[in-house]
Amino acid sequence: MMEKIHIEKPIVVEGKYDKIKLSNIFDAVIIVINGYGIYKDKEKVALIKKYADKDGIILLTDSDGAGFQIRNYLKGIIPNKRIINVYIPQVKGKEKRKKSPSKSGLLGVEGINRETIINAFRKAGVIDLKSAEKDKKEFFTKAVLMDDGLIGMDNSSLLRKKLMQELGLPELLSTKALIEALNSFCSIEGYKEILAKIKGR
Repeated sequence: MMEKIHIEKPIVVEGKYDKIKLSNIFDAVIIVINGYGIYKDKEKVALIKKYADKDGIILLTDSDGAGFQIRNYLKGIIPNKRIINVYIPQVKGKEKRKKSPSKSGLLGVEGINRETIINAFRKAGVIDLKSAEKDKKEFFTKAVLMDDGLIGMDNSSLLRKKLMQELGLPELLSTKALIEALNSFCSIEGYKEILAKIKGR
């Protein structure tokens, strides 16, 4: 059996099968919010807020529309600086336990392989994060993306989509969430290389 990776902060996931999956990878507190059930679960919300106030939380939802609704709901009630957003890529498929694919046709957290999940945590800076990197100045801003044609141009939406594909991010990310993700795990050099590639230079 592979050794589990210790994570200090609690991880918030949508369902019990997500928890089972992550429990085989990480040694961490894992909180299940039961999908849309979190909207009415005041006790669970209070628990998450308590964890967030103390050490912050790691938020991991599916990369479909429902997952983003739930993520945005939690981001609306918890200060952004207390959340580390981890994103899994959009992968088409069906979980083994299900008879048919989900409405979106995408794999949820439970269906994503171990290596991809670990990589997603690395990208978010949860694993092997050096203290110096925590305090690094944010390079990526709305202005930077505008200068590079990722905002405000006729083909900006397509360029952002290509950028997110290259980075293994879900295509449903808002511009704000994309900027947060870039500042979390993308180097300036790496960004410029991808930008040149997607622009065909």
